[in-house]
Amino acid sequence: MKRMIVMAASVALLGGSLAGTAWAGPESKCKACHTFEQGGRHKTGPNLFGIVGKKAGSTDFKKYSKALKNADWVWNEENLKAWVCDSKKAIRDLTGDEHAKTRMGKQKKCGDDAEAVVAFLKTLQ
Repeated sequence: MKRMIVMAASVALLGGSLAGTAWAGPESKCKACHTFEQGGRHKTGPNLFGIVGKKAGSTDFKKYSKALKNADWVWNEENLKAWVCDSKKAIRDLTGDEHAKTRMGKQKKCGDDAEAVVAFLKTLQ
């Protein structure tokens, strides 16, 4: 219930812009690969609870790409927005390695949609 209140408040603060994002309900494509609850299990991708401010590749998720296992950056707002817009480009930019790879596909959540995704992730603390 608390999570639903926080999500509703986030939608209200963002003027409803979450409606067109990956966070638009229980059927969202993000939930196919990630969980969001504290202590939640990993799926195809890692649990994202508390991800904002955390060093990339630092959870106990076992399926990180080599580039993420060796990451030296933190998931701040800027890095997260770049990632949800185009993870394939972001991994190269964030590592400085033009050959770096990630297993996550491009989500194409850019601009306002990326802002909304990050706003949602920031509620998971």
